[in-house]
Amino acid sequence: MTGIVRLLACTGALRAGLGLAIWIGFSFHAQCAGGSEYFLRWNTNSNPITVEVAVLDENEVRQLRATNWTDGNWQQLLSVYAGQGDFIADLSVPPMLGSYRVEKSLIRFQPRFPLEPGVAYRAVFRPGRLPGNVDRRSADAISKFSLPSASGKPTTVVAQVYPGADLLPENLLKFYVHFSAPMQGGHIYNHIHLLDEAGKPVELPFLEIDEELWNPEMTRLTLFIDPGRIKRGVQPLEEIGPALEEGKRYSLEIDAAWRDSAGLPLRVGFRKSFRVGRPDREPPSPSTWKLQSPKAGTRDALMVTFPEPMDHALALRVIRVADPAGRFVEGTSALSDHEQHWGFTPRKPWAAGPHQLQVQNTIEDLAGNNIGKTFEVDLFEGVQRRFTNEVVKLSFEVK
Repeated sequence: MTGIVRLLACTGALRAGLGLAIWIGFSFHAQCAGGSEYFLRWNTNSNPITVEVAVLDENEVRQLRATNWTDGNWQQLLSVYAGQGDFIADLSVPPMLGSYRVEKSLIRFQPRFPLEPGVAYRAVFRPGRLPGNVDRRSADAISKFSLPSASGKPTTVVAQVYPGADLLPENLLKFYVHFSAPMQGGHIYNHIHLLDEAGKPVELPFLEIDEELWNPEMTRLTLFIDPGRIKRGVQPLEEIGPALEEGKRYSLEIDAAWRDSAGLPLRVGFRKSFRVGRPDREPPSPSTWKLQSPKAGTRDALMVTFPEPMDHALALRVIRVADPAGRFVEGTSALSDHEQHWGFTPRKPWAAGPHQLQVQNTIEDLAGNNIGKTFEVDLFEGVQRRFTNEVVKLSFEVK
């Protein structure tokens, strides 16, 4: 594929052939109303692929840089849409999210998620929306683009889902879904299903947000249960009921049609079945944790046992070990036994003397309760959750 795919399409010029408006390897442009030329192009040399509007004059660039536009303002000027193959349905699809920049003589749009092979994309540039443009009749420029569908044997799988326990609290806050390779973002809720024990989908169980919560490598997705289905006294819980009910069984299912970053579907689908227990509204208390000290001169693991499972990602991030001099000890941590055991292996042998386990108060249990604060406190006290990053310190001796 060439480095740049270009198309300039004036609305009136392409009515008869809009469906053929995918051009690869050469440039095409038409004269638009008002005598201005704009190149709408897909830059495939950038990673990820970006959409660019080129040949802006100095005055247009200066006025754009002087604006303090929101994303909504930018989308009125330049919109990119992901089609699903139904022309009528695609007309109502909202613009893709991403970032806008003005660089030299062009506008650059970078999609929040990489473009997917096999999906038809459409970019629309509306010159009449340029700041200072009094000629609102300027014709739109339209460009369509798609990456070839991937070929090959699917290899990506769901590697793990946390929490790993079979018994989860009724007010469970979130799941972490780990994949064996980078995935494609966007439309994730089409592929994730929460089913009750009869196999019936639970109504709107997840917090569906535009800002999908992926790690930078696109291998871990954080999936929140809708807090409105958890917190007592709020409208969704009162009207629809909880997403999970104590005493019942559920399954989290991920279908194999979900595609990875190479455009291939998952090798197999995934199912996690679990039972639901009573809600957990007690904050974690480090004073109840049990520490098993290692021996000096060894690289044996420090072991910490929690009375309940802890949030997987946070437990790995906010628990540290300090040596007798107060310096953080370098090493690796891991969770086991369904997130009820935390182990730390130092890079160098343990030094004898007093050590500390340091825990930020932002650590959470499976229901989102923090040290000294329950997940529902903001609802009942009428305050916003504020984290101070205070640290709880537990002493242990290495002998």
